[in-house]
Amino acid sequence: MPSREPRPTIHIPGTTEHTVPPRGAHEGTLRYLKAGTGAPLVLLHTVRTQAEHFRSLIPLISDRYTVYALDLPGMGYSEIVPGASYDEPAMRAGVERLLTELDLHDVTLAGESMGAVLALTTAAGLPERVRRVVAVNAYDFRGGIARSGLLARVVVSGVLAPGVGPVIAAVEPRPALRAILRGGLGDRSALREDYVDELLQVGARPGYPTVARAVYQALPSLIAARSRYPEVQAPVHLVYGEKDWSRPSDRDADRRLLPGADFTQIPRAGHFIALERPDVLADLLNAGA
Repeated sequence: MPSREPRPTIHIPGTTEHTVPPRGAHEGTLRYLKAGTGAPLVLLHTVRTQAEHFRSLIPLISDRYTVYALDLPGMGYSEIVPGASYDEPAMRAGVERLLTELDLHDVTLAGESMGAVLALTTAAGLPERVRRVVAVNAYDFRGGIARSGLLARVVVSGVLAPGVGPVIAAVEPRPALRAILRGGLGDRSALREDYVDELLQVGARPGYPTVARAVYQALPSLIAARSRYPEVQAPVHLVYGEKDWSRPSDRDADRRLLPGADFTQIPRAGHFIALERPDVLADLLNAGA
């Protein structure tokens, strides 16, 4: 077992914390939060966040679902394994491990950003276990978080730069993290300071800067994963914030790959809908319970 220190600073009422053991040499222990009763619903978070990203959503859906909010491999408080991959197939393997180790069936997969891509590709790979996908602001286009603003472009470019990239990734000033996250919100007041504190604590974990840099480097694999979307057999609901980083052409491209998908655009919302409009996501999820 990995060290359980530091401990999360945010507790979501009604949740309990659990782990999924590794299966191979390059896999680590995965941490997830569980709440509620009913059919299983798995929540998959965004780039640079963790299960607590859904702190406001979980209480709104846990009377309809058994909710599993996963820390993706190496992120949040899931184990950091030296030399592990963080491209789309490796992260998807972590999601698949949660479903298979817990033997979940009739699963609703709901993901935001990177989590939306993983929800779709996991559904493609495990059709016998997944009954529905809600994909929120799928992060499968070029530019990604760099569209948050000038500061985000400078930071991401620096993190990806040869030589100095690891040094820059290890330095994460609070004002920079706050500004980048606010750039993904239509309502900037939705970013709570205790959540920024929690993300900074996770960012200080030994080895986390390497993970963060690898996740940014993995963006091309998320774009490539779009080729699997037509394999999804489960019903899909595509959700976008009106002010998401994706462009109308990006959204239309996904709709062409998923021609049977429902489509909802949330007025004035940005990339992090789970932070600013959890009520809307809850309504969409509960309607399909």
